[in-house]
Amino acid sequence: MMKIRRNHIDLATLTAVLILMVLSLGVVYSASSTWAYEKFGESSRLLNSHAIKILLGIAAMFIGINIDYIKFKKFTKPALVIAIVFLAATIVLGGETKGATRWLRFGSIGFQPSEFAKFALLFHLCALISTKGELVRDLQKGYLPMMIWIGSVAGLVVLQPNFSAGTMIILLSCVMLFVSRAKFIHLLVTGITALPILGLYMVSAPYRMDRIQSFISGHSNGKFNYQLWQGIIGFGNGGIFGVGPGESKQRDFFLPESYGDFVFSIIGEEYGFIGTMFFLALFLFIMLRGFKIARYAKDEFSRLLAIGITSTITLYALVNAGVTLGILPTTGLPMPFVSYGGSSLLFSSFAIGLLLNISSRTDMHPRAPTIDETVVMPGTAGADPGKIY
Repeated sequence: MMKIRRNHIDLATLTAVLILMVLSLGVVYSASSTWAYEKFGESSRLLNSHAIKILLGIAAMFIGINIDYIKFKKFTKPALVIAIVFLAATIVLGGETKGATRWLRFGSIGFQPSEFAKFALLFHLCALISTKGELVRDLQKGYLPMMIWIGSVAGLVVLQPNFSAGTMIILLSCVMLFVSRAKFIHLLVTGITALPILGLYMVSAPYRMDRIQSFISGHSNGKFNYQLWQGIIGFGNGGIFGVGPGESKQRDFFLPESYGDFVFSIIGEEYGFIGTMFFLALFLFIMLRGFKIARYAKDEFSRLLAIGITSTITLYALVNAGVTLGILPTTGLPMPFVSYGGSSLLFSSFAIGLLLNISSRTDMHPRAPTIDETVVMPGTAGADPGKIY
């Protein structure tokens, strides 16, 4: 069997991701230092934990770079089945935090199965679409079987309850179906069918309706808008150039989860409008490079995989920024590679590793040919007249 020749990975994408990871160390430390000192008596407690997770994320990225994604294709279904089992176990056995059971804990190690399930579903959809081809447009043989997988994962995530993550899983899945040229009428009917289900889910718990009404009203004194308004105050404090690294006021017990879902507000306060634009520019750059990798991909599976990974990373970043700016309702979605947390960082890093793996099998960055690879013309030095093909 002939060995597949690999080229260079896309160093531009790798550099952008590593920059985000390195910058997150300073941002997370600044955002968490006051709270960590108050709770643990050590201001660098969360920084140390985050640094370890960054190192693990880098290791996961290089594992992804070195995996043969073609061989990886046949493991997408078992991985998705395992993810569904984990999601079901989380509902039954998961520890409750702020009224939701989203974590499985093994001793001192916490694991958020929804992050694993998100990428497991994405990878399996890519495998199914690339295998089925035009059957994706067939309702019974292509579209409905994929919707069963999507509904199973999204439904279990919503039951945790984690409505925002479940919604993102459905949205990203629809992106993949749209890219695969599924019939628009099938997507439209699915959306219309989902609306009453969504309505029933929203009215099933009063706090969900209260949260939506608080967002629509925009009152700064609403209990559901407190975190949002504190985040907006942080952006206001930052202005154009920011108050400077480590000088945030909102982190001092004003802004809850300032090192997690609302870390972008701390970036806005300390580094100002220029700093926030720099972070968003990095995600925009990753998006452009990711779609370029997809365009150069050698096969349908890798093309879809590149589109899916790129869409997931950039859409999560966009939604997180939109939430902290008050454009979207408050959700619990992290900013990839920046927010404090292990599960999101680990699986996002592995996914980026696969994206870089795909880039190394395109013609974007060809390696210089070695002597053995160079074609020697007959009659030139080094030619072997007995082996002319």
